[in-house]
Amino acid sequence: MTDRLMLLDTASLYFRAFFGVPDKVKAPDGTSVNAVRGLLDIVAKLVTLYQPTQVIACWDDDWRPQWRVDLIPSYKAHRVVEAVPAGPDVEEVPDPLEQQIPLIREALGALGIPIIGVAEHEADDVIGTLATRSTIPVDIVTGDRDLFQLVDDARDVRIIYTARGMSNLEIITDATLVAKYGVLPSQYADFATMRGDASDGLPGVKGVGEKSAATLLQTYGDLAGIRAAVADGELSASASARFEAAAGYLDVAPTVVRVATALEIAAPGTRLRPLDPAETDAAEALAEKWNLGGSMTRALSAIASVS
Repeated sequence: MTDRLMLLDTASLYFRAFFGVPDKVKAPDGTSVNAVRGLLDIVAKLVTLYQPTQVIACWDDDWRPQWRVDLIPSYKAHRVVEAVPAGPDVEEVPDPLEQQIPLIREALGALGIPIIGVAEHEADDVIGTLATRSTIPVDIVTGDRDLFQLVDDARDVRIIYTARGMSNLEIITDATLVAKYGVLPSQYADFATMRGDASDGLPGVKGVGEKSAATLLQTYGDLAGIRAAVADGELSASASARFEAAAGYLDVAPTVVRVATALEIAAPGTRLRPLDPAETDAAEALAEKWNLGGSMTRALSAIASVS
């Protein structure tokens, strides 16, 4: 089997599981477990389909890092329910999901899947660093388009994109991005900066949508080239006015949009492996305690099939 690293955008997946799995089955104490069960089924499907030899659950130790907020105050601001002066802001998360997050961590640990987060950084930054420094092919599992900037056919880094659901997974490669958006992965962060993203509180350049952003990048290569063209009077008066009006945003947005790729991370080198009898017993006991049922069984079976 060819070595392949799978990096999970964990929050993206457990949110998908929570909203995609009906909250009908409860733990014996009445706690909701739909996100846990759904995530275990996602892991089982991913391992079965793509046969990774390593799996890492990447974690948001800080879902809204202050250094990004300092540059763009609107960054994810609409998702804040409580500002915490001494620590990360509290994200709006449904209570039944919030209660399941410790159990999600426990279930991943029971399967032997390490969880990695970095202080003051998002899971995207962990993924960016691990993908960039990997010496083996990488699959990044996410529903977040921001990570398209990491796609790299030359290094066999691809996205397993979940936005259309786990029954309609899409593999994102260089060719996919060119076909979808008309830009290369290396241009995607600049493309996203100009387009903006309301879900992340990024205003973009007013009047510049995906098509015009792609056309400009095809002509001038990158955002720096576009801004130089504006300064040299090469764009139309209306286009130049849009970029001049957005100058303050464009000075800082690329730093916010680009994922970190050089964090200090002590990543485990452990391979995905079948659990030994004691570990299997512990995982099954956890499943029984929390009524995880067939979801844990399927995850264990998928991992046991890895050779």
